[in-house]
Amino acid sequence: MSKQDKTVRCAIYTRKSSEEGLDQSFNSLDAQRAAGEAYVTSQASEGWTVLPALYDDGGYSGGTMERPGLQALLADIKAGRIDVVVVYKIDRLTRSLTDFSRIIETFDKAGASFVSVTQSFNTKDSMGRLMLNVLLSFAQFEREVTGERIRDKIAASKAKGMWMGGVPPLGYDPPTDGSRKLKVNDEEAEQVRLIFARYLELGSVHALQRDLEARGFLSKLHVTAKGKPMGGLPFSRGALFHLLRNRIYLGQIVHKDQVYEGEHDGIVEPDLFERAQRTLNGNARRHNASAEHRVTKAPLTGKLFDANGEIMSPTFSRGRSDRVYRYYVSASLQRGSGKSDDAVVRRLPATAIEAVISQTAARWMPRESAPLDQIKAIRIVDDGLTLDCPAAFTDDIARRLIGHERIIFSSAKLCRIHVAVTLPIRGGQRLIIANGKPDIRPDQTLIAALRRAHSLLGRDRKGMPLIEVSPSAAYQRMLIKLAFLAPDIQRGILEGRQPNSLNLQQLIEMKIPLCWNEQRKALNWASAI
Repeated sequence: MSKQDKTVRCAIYTRKSSEEGLDQSFNSLDAQRAAGEAYVTSQASEGWTVLPALYDDGGYSGGTMERPGLQALLADIKAGRIDVVVVYKIDRLTRSLTDFSRIIETFDKAGASFVSVTQSFNTKDSMGRLMLNVLLSFAQFEREVTGERIRDKIAASKAKGMWMGGVPPLGYDPPTDGSRKLKVNDEEAEQVRLIFARYLELGSVHALQRDLEARGFLSKLHVTAKGKPMGGLPFSRGALFHLLRNRIYLGQIVHKDQVYEGEHDGIVEPDLFERAQRTLNGNARRHNASAEHRVTKAPLTGKLFDANGEIMSPTFSRGRSDRVYRYYVSASLQRGSGKSDDAVVRRLPATAIEAVISQTAARWMPRESAPLDQIKAIRIVDDGLTLDCPAAFTDDIARRLIGHERIIFSSAKLCRIHVAVTLPIRGGQRLIIANGKPDIRPDQTLIAALRRAHSLLGRDRKGMPLIEVSPSAAYQRMLIKLAFLAPDIQRGILEGRQPNSLNLQQLIEMKIPLCWNEQRKALNWASAI
């Protein structure tokens, strides 16, 4: 095949940093493509031909590689569909030397090259590459200087109190008269004042969030220049914290750590705003002090994970008797996006799980003064827990079994220990039973139901239970079955020796056999005795 017969497939890449003017019938991208097509036509004698695919990036900076047109271009180059890339100027391809080196590497691997219409050079020799690097250095310098000028202009404008764009906060509308002064939205401004007032009344952002959701308050709805709606949703706690801290409601503009008087009007009285700040600061101090105190009581913080891999963080609740109860709760459940009765364990009593882990760590690392501190991670698995420990502390007992504990993975640095525990629910609470040993704990809910079942019965002459009148309530009809359980089963329930997984809900929903031996089989009672 002669040189003239060889086809050189040319792709034209175009880019424009801003979206201004792209809606015109003939825009900058069209002009760049026309110049590229003309250049390819001039090389027709060399077999150059333009590919029909468009590789355009309108509104994308040359300082990033995250451009759809560029990514499509690189993908086609890797696939061997392109021989030459034609650009109007080098800075249309990239303005970053680092990105340029990546692009050139992709070109070289695929045997492709590129040409600039307005800049003559040849990348096949060292001098051409040097000239290319010099041109790109100036392009990157120009981009950085432009960025510095924009940042300086924004800082100077904010110092004069101007609004420099972005999503306007609730209570204001963006300027429409060409100025940089926010316009007060009277209806939203009233909502903002009510939010500040309600926060002072409730004293908690969490309570404020629930109150606003009940009132139907939504965040500000904003439509971007591309027509994409943003906001218009119930307030999150983070959004409320930001709103209550936003000094723009005092008629001020904030730039980094500096506060300036703004051109716009304030919509919150300074006294109301400052009282809200004092409450926020007071709550923050109490939260931080409480958090520091709680961390000392939660040694598994940052180490405990549920079966889904979610971190389980310490939480606290206070009962009616003012007693504090500690738990480890999955992150999704704390955010309100999970259910506590899921198949995945999401809540564990802190004292019980800490006791199991502490005892296990002490057995496997007897020489350590604080073995619990050496535990790297604890994960809940289907048949128990796994503990990750430093291998150096467990080498001397690596081949020994301790009860129902064993090493399931070992390396030079890590030793993973499996601990056989069960995590049943009894009496509405999650229990932790270590080493497969049953926990003797009467289920008061189950005992109360058993007593209620007997109260619904009469007795024959021998004292045996007898149904005189069928209860009218459906729940009582289900409950009365408990009175006909085998005597040893009823005695075991009173003593707390029932199977760990047995609860009232399971009993009233199941079909209980009349034969006592069948009852024991159905309830797996042999393992509980």
